[in-house]
Amino acid sequence: MSQEFVPDDNLSERPNSDSAISEQDVVLLTVVGSPSGVRETILTLYRLGFAEVGDWSPLQRAANPKQVMSVLIRRRKRKA
Repeated sequence: MSQEFVPDDNLSERPNSDSAISEQDVVLLTVVGSPSGVRETILTLYRLGFAEVGDWSPLQRAANPKQVMSVLIRRRKRKA
């Protein structure tokens, strides 16, 4: 997974962009909390079959200096 958190909102403006990407919804899930709380939540979601541990971004500083965050980016095909 790319280490970038923010998806490029200008994908459709790129002349060489893949049209399949424009047919997808991008969903970002963010977990914010103490380092142990974020790790535990990611492991719980893994045990439930929601996402692989490696699919989450590395822990990053959050707005609160005592907290960290991790982001999961999911892409899904748009339904008509």
